[in-house]
Amino acid sequence: MTDDDTEMGVDFGELNDQIENHEYPTDSEELLDEYGDETVTFSEGEATVRELLDPMGEQEFANAEEVRQSLLNMVGDEAIGRKNYSDRTPPAPGEDRQDEGAPGQDVSEDQESF
Repeated sequence: MTDDDTEMGVDFGELNDQIENHEYPTDSEELLDEYGDETVTFSEGEATVRELLDPMGEQEFANAEEVRQSLLNMVGDEAIGRKNYSDRTPPAPGEDRQDEGAPGQDVSEDQESF
């Protein structure tokens, strides 16, 4: 893995070079045929290209950046890691700031809020 293969918490691995060298324009059907079983990884797991692009239906892509952006859009917040984490100072008296984690999200004991 190189930093060039990782964007916004998603590691594209070898898929990055594959989609970069793919012939464009292309559509989602062709990408799924070619790379559907390839996986991208992120902090909370992994997903195949098929799992990410299939729900979008038929799409046209002009270049590799459009493909990467579509994959990033579909990963969701599993790639975020610590949701709502801030390294800012604690809330000031009277300031209403959401605790770490989204509503209904369990914050594990190893990710304590300060």
